[in-house]
Amino acid sequence: MNRKSDNGRLGRHGVVGQVLGLVTMALVSVVLAGLATAQDKAPPIVNAKAAKLKNPLKSDAKTIDSGRELYLTHCASCHGNKGKGDGGGALGGGIPSDLTDDVWDYGSTDGEIFWVIREGIDSSADMLPYKKTLSDKEMWQIVVFIRSIGPKKTN
Repeated sequence: MNRKSDNGRLGRHGVVGQVLGLVTMALVSVVLAGLATAQDKAPPIVNAKAAKLKNPLKSDAKTIDSGRELYLTHCASCHGNKGKGDGGGALGGGIPSDLTDDVWDYGSTDGEIFWVIREGIDSSADMLPYKKTLSDKEMWQIVVFIRSIGPKKTN
């Protein structure tokens, strides 16, 4: 309870208490906002089954180069040569994903990326499946290449 002086105003201790209270609330808000931002940055697991898949290939220059060649042949027409989603070849008017940013709507683990390449995404997303076109090894090579141009690995 704040003490009031004889004229009805808050005394010196009451004003100091209120200021300290406001400063404390502001600091708590900043800390909580920071925690929410940190949690927001952790990409969610979208496909738990796919997230368990582990990339059997090493990320080395040879695998990245092989993945780049496959990417340029099979993916660049939609996702662009640099993976920015600006290839312009989307079939049904969908907007291809920017593979260089940290927004991964269909999962961000290597396994989830592999799964999207293999199985595709529903027709509204315009990502066709490549399981009949590419071998598993080739799809993993593309994953390694995408990792080399995109966000850091989460698994």
